[in-house]
Amino acid sequence: MDIVTRARRIQAVLDELYPAPPVPLDHKDPYTLLVAVLLSAQCTDVRVNKTTPALFARAATPAAMAAVSVETIRELIRPCGLSPQKARAIHGLSELLLRDHAGNVPADLDALERLPGVGHKTAQVVMAQAFGVPSFPVDTHIHRCAARWGLSTGRNVVQTERDLKGLFPPLAWNRLHLQIIWFGRERCPALRHDVAQCPICVFAGP
Repeated sequence: MDIVTRARRIQAVLDELYPAPPVPLDHKDPYTLLVAVLLSAQCTDVRVNKTTPALFARAATPAAMAAVSVETIRELIRPCGLSPQKARAIHGLSELLLRDHAGNVPADLDALERLPGVGHKTAQVVMAQAFGVPSFPVDTHIHRCAARWGLSTGRNVVQTERDLKGLFPPLAWNRLHLQIIWFGRERCPALRHDVAQCPICVFAGP
């Protein structure tokens, strides 16, 4: 099976299993999504979703967050790990949103990547899920599955992103990003994976 045929078959399976995949991180607007994605670095989405209610009850806008001390933010987000760095980033990006963007999250990839603590993947998630701009942010699940299914030989997420964007139509990127995350978590784990029982690996696996 050539790679294009394999990609189309994989997409069909994902569309059947996850026709409307939800965003794993709880949020109510672009700003709370941005903060939640930042917190998810080296942390599970489940833990982030348990942590953000108290944080957003205290401050759910850039103006409110900028008025909270870095130390207070750090205590509120401590369960997510890396709290000193993340607290400084959240406080700093909130101040920059107020100063440079009238308190709004910009729908611009370059502007997002200039914010403290916001890397390429975080910016792409916000562009995709908050603004609907075709993006293909690659996390560990997507990186693993793309390699396992022979869709990419990328040694890093940047190369994997490039390969996946070349295989799938842009209008499918945002949906596929979420579909592969859910599939990787629920049906295609890194360890103790039964290839014979996996609806994709059974035809596309190693």
